[in-house]
Amino acid sequence: MHSSTIGRRQAVAYVGLLVLSMLLLAFSGSAPLLELRRGVGFALAPVQQVVRDATRQVTSVFAAIGEIERLRLQVQELAQRVDELEIENRQLQSLRHENDELAALLDVRASLNHETVAGHVISRRLTSQERVISIDRGAAAGIRVDDPVVAGGGALVGQVIEVGANYSRLLLLSDSRFVVAGLVEGSRATGDVRGQLERPLSMEGISATDEVNIGEAVLTAGIDLGGGIRSPFPGGLLIGTVVDVQTSPNQVVQSALVLPAAALDRLEYVLVVVNYRDSPPAEESPGPTDGAP
Repeated sequence: MHSSTIGRRQAVAYVGLLVLSMLLLAFSGSAPLLELRRGVGFALAPVQQVVRDATRQVTSVFAAIGEIERLRLQVQELAQRVDELEIENRQLQSLRHENDELAALLDVRASLNHETVAGHVISRRLTSQERVISIDRGAAAGIRVDDPVVAGGGALVGQVIEVGANYSRLLLLSDSRFVVAGLVEGSRATGDVRGQLERPLSMEGISATDEVNIGEAVLTAGIDLGGGIRSPFPGGLLIGTVVDVQTSPNQVVQSALVLPAAALDRLEYVLVVVNYRDSPPAEESPGPTDGAP
């Protein structure tokens, strides 16, 4: 009894809804329903606006995220390009330095009366006990032990102490084993210039009667050592500049400290004078030339 009543009620409700739907379809264009639609639309307008604003905000957020990602990629690309330009700049600076050093060597080669061989520094042993470098030219290029070595500006670098077919080891003038006869440009005073590793060179045995001033240039003397033997270094090569003079009233000699002219710790290219010992002594010119002996 009870279940049949419920079934009849559901049927009546279904029929009522069906009739209402047909009436709405029939009178959908009537004024009351249009007013109802407008009223509902007016009532729902704030909700729709909120939904639209929220949609726009969400869209803006995604657009902002996309823009941030695009900018991040641009920054990354620019940073990579800056790194590449820095590398290129360092390479150009290195090439410019090498070109300047090679140009200076060419000027020295043109000014010397001796045959020279250019060499590239391939290794350095700059320790608290020695100052030795190696270059990529050797016996095959005519280099021999004791050949003098110069750098740009005609500055003395050292002397060859070992030769292989395609390499040579050079003793720098800052090494404590290195000795060369030096000549003070102004007073023409002479003395033995010795290496002192990290310290400036020491010029010893200068006569106390000779005047030696700070700032004067010291050159290779290129003197005759007697018995037909001359200095293994051509005269007039720049050794360095006097930076201190040490005198004593009770001594007959004085000494000086000399700063090397060549940047011995940063050499990249050098010139080896290969035929100086074979040239006749008459080629030696101890007198000044362009302000230097």
